[in-house]
Amino acid sequence: MRLPVDDEIYNVNAVWLGPPGKTLPFRARYVAYGVGAGVFVLLQIAERRLGIGVGFFAIAYTLLVTVGVTKVILRLVDHDRPLGAVLRGLMNEVNAPRAQTRGRTSTLRPARVRAVPPRPGLIRQRGRHSATAELNAGATP
Repeated sequence: MRLPVDDEIYNVNAVWLGPPGKTLPFRARYVAYGVGAGVFVLLQIAERRLGIGVGFFAIAYTLLVTVGVTKVILRLVDHDRPLGAVLRGLMNEVNAPRAQTRGRTSTLRPARVRAVPPRPGLIRQRGRHSATAELNAGATP
């Protein structure tokens, strides 16, 4: 049996309905206006840096992109997870320490590397000791 949750109590959308009979044609939470204004300003700054001038189509496309980006952002924001918590989580993810993915590289120059032949006595001793150790490891007492 599933018990109903009490989220309906907290599910209040703070929206501006306007005066009676003169409401806006859309419903938007108050936080959407602030996020949309911020996104719009950032997009306008990016357009100016890219050399796109101010014109009707530039602003119209910016408004369309602003609405889309604002909707995507506000899908993460609700009464349990306010905008400040989402932004703090984003900053924590961006600034988190990461493991280094680049390997260390070094260059060996053949002229500086000395080739020293191994001493024959050491090879025989190692071979003898390792063979004895393998025989002893395989034997059972």
